[in-house]
Amino acid sequence: MSRLDRRALFTSGAAAALLAATGVSLEAAPRRGGRLRLAVPRADARFDAAVRGAVYDTLTEVGPDGLLRGELASAWSSDAQGCDWLLNLRAEVHFHDGRAFVAEDAALSLQVHGFAADMDVLADHQLRLRVDAPNPQLPYLLADPHMVMLPAGIESETPVGTGLYRVQRYQGERHFLGQRVQPHYKDGQAGWFDEVEIAVIPDPAVRAEALRDGYVDVADLPQAEGLGDTAALILHPGADHVDLAARQGVGVPKHIGSRAPLDDGRISQRWWMV
Repeated sequence: MSRLDRRALFTSGAAAALLAATGVSLEAAPRRGGRLRLAVPRADARFDAAVRGAVYDTLTEVGPDGLLRGELASAWSSDAQGCDWLLNLRAEVHFHDGRAFVAEDAALSLQVHGFAADMDVLADHQLRLRVDAPNPQLPYLLADPHMVMLPAGIESETPVGTGLYRVQRYQGERHFLGQRVQPHYKDGQAGWFDEVEIAVIPDPAVRAEALRDGYVDVADLPQAEGLGDTAALILHPGADHVDLAARQGVGVPKHIGSRAPLDDGRISQRWWMV
């Protein structure tokens, strides 16, 4: 990819000089605003993971601290054996196309993903799952990043979810631009960027150059080589072994999910600009 291509790819590249490090503590409270520009490799489906984390929700979520929490499921309970589960779903949640999210969407989504359970829609926002063998870990299974909730009966080349970012531009496996949904049930808890831009740059040397020269804010990198002076960068988990590198102007949570790269694919939800 040429330098000209990179300038065209990141529409906010001309403003990179205005996004210099601020010196604010990275443990400061997150704040709303700005655009995250993320560069990822083509390998390991990391582009898909980052887009999925921006656009879609799951029924439950495992946070970066390892704790299970509700996402589109507000509460759940089971019988003593762990075979019969009752899920209460969030009301007044909408897909990006305006349709309301209801239990039928959840049931059909789980079927699409091959989730092995008998399902009964009890009400608009209540779903019962029955499994053949006791499974006390079922709520954790629902947090699988691939178990995203889809609008029932809708097929679209553009991702449509209930997540924090609505698609503005999408080129599969190449480029994504998402805009923050307002209002959203996660207001005040996640989704600090106004916009999220994710681009595939296969060559790690070019990703390092794009970060070094200010064309991106975060890059998925295998090593620090090519970054130049790393004093002005955040290297995670550290300089000896790098998964992600970011400008000092990017806010990094105290805990970063480690189940999968890119903060468990939810980097657009959890990070922020300082």
